[in-house]
Amino acid sequence: MDIQKIGVIGAGQMGNGIAHVMALAGYNVVLNDINQQALDAAVSAIQKNLTRQASKGKIDQIEVEATLGRISTSLTLADIGKTDLVIEAATERETVKQAIFEDLLPHLLPHTILTSNTSSISITRLASRTDRPERFMGFHFMNPVPVMQLVELIRGIATDEATFSACHAVVEKLGKTAASAEDFPAFIVNRILMPMINEAVYTLYEGVGSVKSIDESMKLGANHPMGPLELADFIGLDTCLAIMNVLHDGLADTKYRPCPLLTKYVEAGWLGRKTQRGFYDYRGETPVPTR
Repeated sequence: MDIQKIGVIGAGQMGNGIAHVMALAGYNVVLNDINQQALDAAVSAIQKNLTRQASKGKIDQIEVEATLGRISTSLTLADIGKTDLVIEAATERETVKQAIFEDLLPHLLPHTILTSNTSSISITRLASRTDRPERFMGFHFMNPVPVMQLVELIRGIATDEATFSACHAVVEKLGKTAASAEDFPAFIVNRILMPMINEAVYTLYEGVGSVKSIDESMKLGANHPMGPLELADFIGLDTCLAIMNVLHDGLADTKYRPCPLLTKYVEAGWLGRKTQRGFYDYRGETPVPTR
C-alpha cells in the first residue's frame, strides 16, 4: 500500500511528536483532538521543536516551513477517516481507545489501516472491536518521539502481512528502527522498563533510599541517563500505573503488583512533569524531591 496521508488521534505529547516526525518525513498529517486548545498547543510545540532542530543544524528553515505546511488539525473523526493510516495516541485507557475506534469506523475508507500507539494494551482485543482486524496493529513510538529511534510494531492475532509491511515501510521512511513484538501485555520495552520503575518506587516506599539517592545510584552505578523516578515523572505516573495494572491483570503474577506509593501519588494527582509534581516538585527553578 502507498501510504501518503496519515491521521493522528490525540494531540498530547505523544500525538504531537508522531505528527511532527510524520510530516517531517513528507507525509500529509491530520492531527485530531476533542479540544481546540490542545490542537493549538500541539502545533505550537511542533513548531518549537522543529525550530530547535533547525538551530542545531539537523534541518533547515525551508524544511521547518514545509513540515508545518503538511500538518492540518481537526476536531472531527470524519476527517481522520479519509487517511491511509490512522495512529491512535489517546490516553492509556482501553475503554477510551475502544470508543474512539467505534466512533471512527463509519468514516473510514475501505483500505485504511488502523493502529494504536498503546504501550501495553492488547492489540488483538482492540482490533476485535473494529471491522478490519486484519488491517489493525500496534504502532508504539517511544517518548520523546522526534528523538527516540525505536518503534515497536505489534501484530494482533489477525494482522495480515501486507499491513505489517506497510507500517514497517513507514518506520523506515522515518529513519527509525522497528522492533517486532508479540501481542503480550506491555510488549518488549515496557515489559522490562515498568517493573524496574515499580521496583524503584518500592525501594522508596520501604525506605531503602530517598528519591535523590535512588536516582543517583542508577545514573552513576548503572550508567542510566535518567534515574527511574525521574523517568517515571517524565513518562507520567498515571501511565506507569496503568501499564503496571495491565501487566498485573494480564499475566496474573504478583511480581507485577503496582507499588501502593505509586497508586497514592496518582490518587493525589501528582502525575509528574505534566502536573508539576510527582517524585519531584517542578514548580521552582530546580526540581526538588518530594520524599
